[in-house]
Amino acid sequence: MRKILGASIGHCVHVAGVFNFLRIAEQEGYATVNLGGAVSINELVGAIMEEDPDEIAIGYRLGNEPLGHILHELAGKLEENGLLNKTYIFGGTKETVQEAIKHKFILRVFDGSETRETIRLYLQKSYTNAGSDVIPPQNLVDRIRFKSPYPLIRHHIGLDNLEDTAKSIGILAESGLLDIISIAPDQNTQQFYFKQDKIDPRQNGAGGVPIRCRQDFLKLYEASRRGNYPLMRCYSGTENLLDFSKVLKDSINNAWAAVPMTWYSELDGRSERSLLDAIRENQEAIRWNAQNGVPVEINESHQWSLRYGHDALEVAIAYLAGYNAKKLGVKNYVMQFMLSTPPDISPQMDIAKALAKIELHQALEDESFNIIRMIRPGLLSYPSDAEMAKGQLASTVFYGACLNPHIVHVVAFCEALHRATHREIIESIKIATQVLKVAYQGIPDFIDVKVRDRKEQLKTEAMQIIEAVKNLGSGYEDPLLEPTVIYNAIKVGILDAPCLAGFPVAKGKVRTSTLNGAQVIIDNNGVQLNERQRLSDVFSCKGGAR
Repeated sequence: MRKILGASIGHCVHVAGVFNFLRIAEQEGYATVNLGGAVSINELVGAIMEEDPDEIAIGYRLGNEPLGHILHELAGKLEENGLLNKTYIFGGTKETVQEAIKHKFILRVFDGSETRETIRLYLQKSYTNAGSDVIPPQNLVDRIRFKSPYPLIRHHIGLDNLEDTAKSIGILAESGLLDIISIAPDQNTQQFYFKQDKIDPRQNGAGGVPIRCRQDFLKLYEASRRGNYPLMRCYSGTENLLDFSKVLKDSINNAWAAVPMTWYSELDGRSERSLLDAIRENQEAIRWNAQNGVPVEINESHQWSLRYGHDALEVAIAYLAGYNAKKLGVKNYVMQFMLSTPPDISPQMDIAKALAKIELHQALEDESFNIIRMIRPGLLSYPSDAEMAKGQLASTVFYGACLNPHIVHVVAFCEALHRATHREIIESIKIATQVLKVAYQGIPDFIDVKVRDRKEQLKTEAMQIIEAVKNLGSGYEDPLLEPTVIYNAIKVGILDAPCLAGFPVAKGKVRTSTLNGAQVIIDNNGVQLNERQRLSDVFSCKGGAR
C-alpha cells in the first residue's frame, strides 16, 4: 500500500487543504499520515525518515517570498539526508504555487482550482506538472474506464479559419479539462469535401472550420497531441458519409462516428441526396465504422425533437436507431440524450423520456452491444442572454447527471450568440465540472411517480409506433432495417414532426404542443390525442412507395 505524508509547513496553520487531499487519498487506497499545521523543517524531515512515505504533500498559503526561503532550506535538508528521491507535491494559493514550481524537487502543484476528479486522477495515475507519465487511452471505451467513475468531458470547436482552430485546440488540450474535442467543419467541408468544385468560397468558414484536405485534419490532430491528449472526433459530413468516415479514421483516429439514419438528405435540405439513397448510404457508413472498430452514434432521435416531434416519436426513433446500430454490427454504441429539447419540456418529463429510451434499449444490450450514455444541453434551450444561458447549462447538466452518463457533451453558454472560442469553452466546462462535482456528492432522486408513469406511457406509445413501422413493411424479412420501409414510414406520416412541413418527402401534418411539461400530439382544436388515434388517422390515408 502506498503511503502519503502531509503537513502545512513553516508558520502556516491552514490545514484544510492538506486534510482534504489526504482524505481523498485514503478513499483511493493510500495509507496517510497527517502532521497537521505549522510543522517545522526538522519535524517534517524527521517524519519522512521515520514513516518512509512514497509521497509527501506540503501545504503553505502565507506568501511566496517566505515560502521561497522555506523550500530552499527544505531542499538542503532533504539532500543532506538522501530524501530527494521521493515524490513531493505542493498545495497552496495561486501565488505560492508560482513560487513552489521554481523548486525542482516539487513534482506536482495544486492551487485550489482543481476538481476532486483531477486530484483522484493524480492519485490513480501519478500525474506530474508536465502531464501524465503515461498518455491516457486513445480509444473511447478504454478512456471511459480510465476516468471512471467520472464522465468524459466533450466539447466541439470550429472557428472560421484553420490556424485559429488549431491554436485553440492546443490550448484546450493543455488545459486538461476536455477528454474529447469534436471538430466542427464548415458546411462547405461537410457537403463538398469530395466535390470541391462545388465549394462557394464566399461561404468558407460558415458554421465551422474550413477543411479542404487530409493535411488540414492532421494539423488539427497534431495540435491536440499535448496536455491530457484528448480524443479527437469530427462531424460526419452531410454527403459521401462512407468516404468521410474513412478519412476521419485515417487522419484523426476518430473517437466515434456520428451518423444519422435519415437526415442530411431531402428531408432537411443539408445535402442533395434523396431520402432513400441517404438511408442506404448512412447504413453503409454505420456498417463500415462498426467493421473497423469505430464506435458509432446514430444522431437521429433528437433531430426529430429539434423539429418539435412529440416525445413518444423521439423515443420510438431512438429505439429504431439502436436497433439498426446493433443489426449493422455496432459493438460500442454512443447513445446521445439531447436534454431540454424542445426547450419547453420540463426536467421531469425530460428525464421520463430519457428513461424510456434507456429501458427500451435494455432489450438490445448484450455482450456484443454496449451502450455508452452521453448527455448534453439542447441548443434551442439557451437564452440569448449569456448569464441566463450559464444557468441553463448548469441546470441541465445537474439533472442530466441522474442518468449516470459516461460522457457529458458541454455546450458553451455563448452558442446562442456566437460560436465558442477556447475561452468560453473553458469557462463552460468549469461550470459543468463544478455542477457534476455537486451532483456526485448526492443528487436527489428525480424519479417520482409522475416520471415513472410518463416513462411507462412513452414506452407503450413508442412501441405502438414501432409496430406500425413493422406492419408497414410486413413483406420484408426485417422491416426495421429495411431502407424502403423507413422511407415509407416518413412518407406516409408514421414518423412525422411539425417542422417538416414544406419538405416534399415528409408529411409535416402532425400538431404538437407542450402540456404539463411534455411534448404531446394535439388536434386542430388543441385537444390532446393519444398515439393510437394519431396512427389510426395516418393509416386511414396512407400512401407510399415500394
